Amino acid sequence: MIRNIIFDIGNVLTDFRWKEFLEDKGFDEAMVKRIAKASVQSTVWNEIDRGVWSMEELMQAFIRQDPEIEEELRRAYGNITGMVTKRAYAIPWIQELREKGYRVYYLSNFSEKAYEDCADALDFLPYTDGGILSYREKLVKPDPEIYRRLLSRYSLEAQESVFLDDTAMNVEAAERLGIHGICFRTKEQAEEELRGLVAAEP
Repeated sequence: MIRNIIFDIGNVLTDFRWKEFLEDKGFDEAMVKRIAKASVQSTVWNEIDRGVWSMEELMQAFIRQDPEIEEELRRAYGNITGMVTKRAYAIPWIQELREKGYRVYYLSNFSEKAYEDCADALDFLPYTDGGILSYREKLVKPDPEIYRRLLSRYSLEAQESVFLDDTAMNVEAAERLGIHGICFRTKEQAEEELRGLVAAEP
């Protein structure tokens, strides 16, 4: 029986709008692409969510990707307010699920800087039953240990849990541990798949 709903945060309960964020800072299309290639589209980006490197260490790693745009990179990421923004349905959806008897958790690759600079987008956190932000654990999805840690911390049974994430490999990692998975595209699609999972229960 499904009892627990586990949400990713970025592009599920919030918008992770890195491209619009860079445009808002006044960068043209060509510079947005260069900044993105050196940062958010680089494997280095995972390290901000892992929470092991300092912001300056991360910035130096970005700069090594494209030394010519150091000034632009520092301007882009000195403050990231507006990179993660609210989705209006987040709190009502969580409340609805809890009213139906589900426990609701979050499991997200999330940086300390985003937690601080984009705190207003996370106003739904108090409505959940708990969760894990990667920077606090020094682990990132799809490492199986981060899923095990959530299950263990809240005494959850994998087969009683559903994980919703917009990244397929993160969903697949959860499924390998026996957690039901939904690859999130829209709220409506996710709700339909969730209903299907519940209806298929013995």
